Amino acid sequence: MSDKIKKGKEGEDMAARFLIEKGFEIMERNYRYKRSEIDLIVKKNNWLIFVEVKLRSSDLYGYPEDFVDYKKVRNIMDGAEQYTFENNWQGNVRYDIVSIRLLKNKTEIIQIEDAFY
Repeated sequence: MSDKIKKGKEGEDMAARFLIEKGFEIMERNYRYKRSEIDLIVKKNNWLIFVEVKLRSSDLYGYPEDFVDYKKVRNIMDGAEQYTFENNWQGNVRYDIVSIRLLKNKTEIIQIEDAFY
């Protein structure tokens, strides 16, 4: 397994624990549909949230959330549409980013709600 894949899985695990601690239920991990991959699909109350996880160990080139581009957003939205159809979801839908910064003395995890639509 490459270092990039290991770091990605580590970030997704950290994000999942973070969200569970905040009362979210993990519905899916790494949901795939065509070109779309959604890192986490979580539920809380009447909300289904599609989560993109971004992890960086340096701010040299920007914050983690800066690396979610238009193409990624479009692919996530396509996958989310398929998921809601497959599961006949009738509740609210939201798209979040969980931004993880591995700093020298600490780890910073931030949930950005309604990150895109």
